Amino acid sequence: MGTFEVRRLKPTVISAEALFEVHRTTLHLEWIAGHAHPERRFDESAIRNAQSAADLVGYLNYIHPYRVQIFGVRETVYLQQADAETQERRISRIVTLEPPAIVIADGCMPSDRLVAMCERAEIPLFVTRESAGHVIDVLRGYLAQHFADRISRHGVFIDILGLGVLLTGESGLGKSELGLELISRGHGLIADDVVDFYRVSQASVEGRCPELLANLLEVRGIGLLDIKAIFGETAVRRKMRLKLIVHLVRRDTLEREFERLPYEPLYESVLDIPVRKVVIAVDAGRNLAVLVEAAVRNTILQLRGIDTYSDFVQRHRLLMEQGDPSL
Repeated sequence: MGTFEVRRLKPTVISAEALFEVHRTTLHLEWIAGHAHPERRFDESAIRNAQSAADLVGYLNYIHPYRVQIFGVRETVYLQQADAETQERRISRIVTLEPPAIVIADGCMPSDRLVAMCERAEIPLFVTRESAGHVIDVLRGYLAQHFADRISRHGVFIDILGLGVLLTGESGLGKSELGLELISRGHGLIADDVVDFYRVSQASVEGRCPELLANLLEVRGIGLLDIKAIFGETAVRRKMRLKLIVHLVRRDTLEREFERLPYEPLYESVLDIPVRKVVIAVDAGRNLAVLVEAAVRNTILQLRGIDTYSDFVQRHRLLMEQGDPSL
């Protein structure tokens, strides 16, 4: 069976300044202290040890250092109602947690002591009128995407009937040509040649196109095609969840290495998540686009709990028990 290269990617670091710029408009952020250290970043050990993005952002909590600290109404009142000495001690304790940034939400304003402490410790301090819960949801979602485990794989990633389908196989089998035919039949291109996959949750993998290759498809003999320019806006997608791998092989490989009717569905692990897989032989006269569409429709049925093979086995067993002479 043909193999294809897998390249594991390292999540990029992100600074407090980058976090601010990305969410300045959506969260209506204002930077009021800690300008001297805009490149302040998440602690690398905290990123490695984080079970999820929830470990990287949340309400003020002494148990979790190195996270973006969110101050809502309760946290602000907790600090400001204390006497001067207690307030100074509590703020100093926050600083020892080494947060990448502090966000004051719910339209609250930080105390002068907190502003001064952030200036001295060079901790970026942001304020927003958005609710603390909304800020946490937005930042956790963003950080989950940014720090997700990721790999880069060769293949053509297509949106077929709402399912993210990765076409794989050895070089020269016509993956890009098949992708072009599927696009001409109304399906959407996500990426050709190189696809970046991100584990965005415990059970799902999302595929995206590298920026350099966005909207491009390479067809041998023709060259690079701008799919968006040729077929229009609806022919391309930014990202999709990976639901099916269609692996193309030569007929002799299929007959030698795979069962004609496999007893169990095939799966392939992508970032430690099992993804359904089908194997299709490439041969003269076969309409691969129709076969891929049929495989996708069958996968949709399986996801709905309809298993044609199991139904056939059960029907066959029932006829055998009844003593059907045609068997």
